[in-house]
Amino acid sequence: MSERAAPFHCPYCGDEDLRPGEQGHGAWECGACNRAFQLKFLGLLARGLRRADNGGDDSI
Repeated sequence: MSERAAPFHCPYCGDEDLRPGEQGHGAWECGACNRAFQLKFLGLLARGLRRADNGGDDSI
């Protein structure tokens, strides 16, 4: 699985005019707002956690 994730829209302006960036692997450029960004995998959520009504995490 070597394909990179392709964003559907710019996280800054929401426009769909995106192209692969020249800054390196995983970089994207928005033609509408002229910003460059990367999508980054942060990790997996721990099992046994759920979102509480107050927005925090509660253990099960």
